[in-house]
Amino acid sequence: MSKQQFLDTISTIAERIGDRPLDDALASYLNSEFPADGDTFTALKSLCAEGEADGWLMSREAGGIKFGRAVKPGAEARNFSVDVVRMKDVKGPHHVHTTGEIGAVMPISGSPKFDDFPEGWYVYGPGSDHHPTVTGGDAYVLYLLPDGAIEFTGR
Repeated sequence: MSKQQFLDTISTIAERIGDRPLDDALASYLNSEFPADGDTFTALKSLCAEGEADGWLMSREAGGIKFGRAVKPGAEARNFSVDVVRMKDVKGPHHVHTTGEIGAVMPISGSPKFDDFPEGWYVYGPGSDHHPTVTGGDAYVLYLLPDGAIEFTGR
């Protein structure tokens, strides 16, 4: 496995997302197309672990959260940026998804939930906001942001 495999996997996912609206129907679609127990999702989780170990993913850390941008918009993920975080029983900084967010919750240990979402895909629509929070364990959260748009509020 390698960084190129990670990029290829992201490219496949982004192509399938296409120009679909960021809503509950997209979350259902992704959970059907790339289920948590399926090959693509399992490979993505392994690639995140490998990228963390090799240092090309999540190379920064603050407030108990490891994070990093893996793909800039306009590259392998179409108009999306791709970030990966590792969170363990922690609440992150408040932010607004000005154009929405598509994410994948990948447990590492325990039974973590991200904002009450279990393992699998979630979607937040444009204008949504939150304090990203993982409870119940340790997880990778990979998220795609249309045009890389995110606004940290300091709240």
